[in-house]
Amino acid sequence: MYICLEGIDGSGKSTQIELLEKWLINIGYKPFKVSEPTESEVGELIRKMLRSSNASEINFQITLALLFAADRMFLMDKIRKAESEGKIVISDRCFYSSIVYQNDDEWIAQLNKHAKIPDLTILLDLEIDTALGRCEGKDHFENKVFLEKIRKKYLKLAETEGFHVLNAENGVNKTHYDIKRIISPKLGICI
Repeated sequence: MYICLEGIDGSGKSTQIELLEKWLINIGYKPFKVSEPTESEVGELIRKMLRSSNASEINFQITLALLFAADRMFLMDKIRKAESEGKIVISDRCFYSSIVYQNDDEWIAQLNKHAKIPDLTILLDLEIDTALGRCEGKDHFENKVFLEKIRKKYLKLAETEGFHVLNAENGVNKTHYDIKRIISPKLGICI
């Protein structure tokens, strides 16, 4: 099973991925945790570029889209291998992030046509001011106007793609419980 947590910057994805990994281990599963961008050289280049003041310019965005797609392809082999070993893959973002963060949805979808679609996607949704309060402010994209646009795109994508949308304003423990509540039936267990 391939589970992806999505959401705007500051939504709590990293925290919830850590909690989910611990919970899966405690109930006897072998999770395999991944994140985008990866720790590869391409992923490191992406992280560096995201801190640039030019990051929202069109040519910069095209370059980022290509780099994210390349970085993602390295990840696909790891995801398929982990699944073949019976592990549950839990991902901090996937190609859906590229669709909402970058322009030209059709081109981004085409560019990522070989990316594996998660079996289950959970969108951690929250108010922009809360998210900004949690952000470190390192990335050019961590601003109110931009994140409001991204949040709307995520909510629209959630409708068309069938994501589970969770209120991430409810605190770490309640959000973690809600994630377990969504995942448990897929694993055939009760919480």
